[in-house]
Amino acid sequence: MSTHAKRERLLLADLLETAGPEAPTLCEGWTTRDLAAHVVVRERRPDAAGGILVKQLASRLERVTAEFLAKPYDELIGLIRTGPPRFSPFSLKQVDEMSNVIEFYVHAEDVRRAQPDWTPRELDPVFQDALWSRLERSARLMGRGVPTGLVLRRPDGQTTVARRGAPVVTVTGQPSELVMFAYGRQGAAKVELDGDEKAIAQLRATKQLGI
Repeated sequence: MSTHAKRERLLLADLLETAGPEAPTLCEGWTTRDLAAHVVVRERRPDAAGGILVKQLASRLERVTAEFLAKPYDELIGLIRTGPPRFSPFSLKQVDEMSNVIEFYVHAEDVRRAQPDWTPRELDPVFQDALWSRLERSARLMGRGVPTGLVLRRPDGQTTVARRGAPVVTVTGQPSELVMFAYGRQGAAKVELDGDEKAIAQLRATKQLGI
């Protein structure tokens, strides 16, 4: 049975292939080649991928990423499609589903939404719920550095607190759009913001959302 993570992985690979290696993405300063290399390094080189979060490993991450950036673009796409090697924890279905659903969804949207004529995808309720459940677990991490209180709210009224504090801004949207907002893609997320006008402006402009 196909999982959400596998479906989003294959979609991401297709989008990267169609876009070509030099297309823009929502990741500031990254082309599609940079994004493809990032995805491959993250799940195939855990010795280097830690540099995403750990400063002491940043130089190793930079070196290893450069090695993958030098590979043919088609090879990078193939590595994404085939998935991680057996020794990678991401090869376990449970780990893949837990760790990669949002990762691949966001990066697929990074490619899609960098295009001027993009339109929102129609996502089924089961997938929306899957995104929401993962967002609930990661919301505080994503919002830890923002300058305001932050509440994420689904249209049905379910909420999760990304950061406690005042003034509070409530961001309302489908889980898929809240994920984009919480992971630092505020400008590309179809959401509504409610709260103090100054706080809303700060939240829209902050670069402290996400990892």
